[in-house]
Amino acid sequence: MPLPSSSFTILGAGLMGRLLAVELARQGHRVDIYDAGGPAAEHSAATVAAAMLAPLAESAITEPGVVRMGHYALPRWQQILASLPEPVFFQQAGTLIVWHRQDIAEAQRFTKVLEANQRTTPELPALQKLDSTALAAAEPALAQRFAQGLYLPGEGQLDNRQLLAALVTEMQRLGVQVHWGTSRTPQEFQPGTPGQPDWLLDCRGLGARMDWTHLRGVRGEVVRLHAPGVTLQRPTRLVHPRYPIYIAPKENNVFVIGATEIESDDMSAASVRSTLELLSAAYAVHPGFAEARVIEMATQCRPTLPDNLPAIRQPSPRVLEVNGLYRHGFMISPAMLDVTMEILNTGQSALSQRFDLRLELQQEPHKAPASTAPALA
Repeated sequence: MPLPSSSFTILGAGLMGRLLAVELARQGHRVDIYDAGGPAAEHSAATVAAAMLAPLAESAITEPGVVRMGHYALPRWQQILASLPEPVFFQQAGTLIVWHRQDIAEAQRFTKVLEANQRTTPELPALQKLDSTALAAAEPALAQRFAQGLYLPGEGQLDNRQLLAALVTEMQRLGVQVHWGTSRTPQEFQPGTPGQPDWLLDCRGLGARMDWTHLRGVRGEVVRLHAPGVTLQRPTRLVHPRYPIYIAPKENNVFVIGATEIESDDMSAASVRSTLELLSAAYAVHPGFAEARVIEMATQCRPTLPDNLPAIRQPSPRVLEVNGLYRHGFMISPAMLDVTMEILNTGQSALSQRFDLRLELQQEPHKAPASTAPALA
C-alpha cells in the first residue's frame, strides 16, 4: 500500500543535501532546501573535491566500514548518474600508484597496508604489482619514468561540478523548492507540527558546528590545471613520505591536483608552501605539467568528526543530522543516501550495520514517510 506523501525541509545544498532532495522528490514528497550559498555550491566542500571513488586506495587511511561503503557506491553511482538529465563525466579505469626510487621504502610499507586491507575486504578487486614494462603499457604517458607501480582495478572518479549542476537541474525539474542565499537553523523549525515540515534533515556540513559541537574542519587545498600536453588516462597517486598527492584527469585536458590535509578550519587562500608542494609533485610525475596553465587554486574545509568517520544522528523526533563525511564524501555518499532513506522508512538501517556506520537514533517507533525502494536505483 503506497505510503502518504510527506514534506521535508533540508538544510544545506551540498552533495548530501542535493542527493536527498532528488531522492525524496522522486518519491512524491514535497521538499524545501535551504543553503547560504548558490547553485555553484561555493560554500560546500563538494565543489573543491576531486571526486575520486577509490576504496582500496583510501583504505590506507580509513576504516573497513568506509571502504565497504566505497565499494558499495561504485555501482550505485552508475545508477544515479544514468537517472540524471545532464551528462556527468564518470570513469572506472582504476587507480595507478607510482613512486620515485628514493621513496621505495615508503612504497613497500604502503603496499603492505593495502594488501592487508585487501584481505580484510576481499570483495575488492586485488591490486596488481607493475614492473616498468607493465606500467608503461597501463599508462604510456609514464613510460620510462617509474620503475614500479601498483594498479588498483575497478576504482573510479566523476566530475564533481558537473554532478552538482546536474542535481540542481533535476531538483528544478522535480519541483523542489530551493532557497538559495538563505541560511536557516534547526531551531527555526518544529517538524511534525501544524504548518511545519514533517521532517527536517540537516546536511550543513561545517555549518552545523553550533549544533554538533564535535565537528571540526580539516583544510584541503586543490589545484586545477589545464594541461594539453599531459595524457594521463586515470587517477594517479604519488607515494611520498611528506606530501602524498593525487592527479585526477577530467575532461578537456583539465587535471585536479590535491590535496593537502591540515588540521585547521582556515578558509583563506592556499599557502605558498602547499602550492609549491602540489605543483612540484605533479611536475615530478609528468614534466608536461611545466607548461600547464593554473585555472584555479581552491581551498575548503572538510566536515570531520573526532574519529574521522561519518555519522547519522537524530537529536529529536523527526530530525536527522547527516555529517562527518570528511575526505570521503563522493566515495561514500550513495551509501549514506541509502542508509538515510532506510532510517526514514523504517526507523533503522540494515545497511548501516554492513558499513559499521554510527547511528544515534530515537527509540520511539518511526512512521515511514517514504517508499522502501530507492528511486535512484
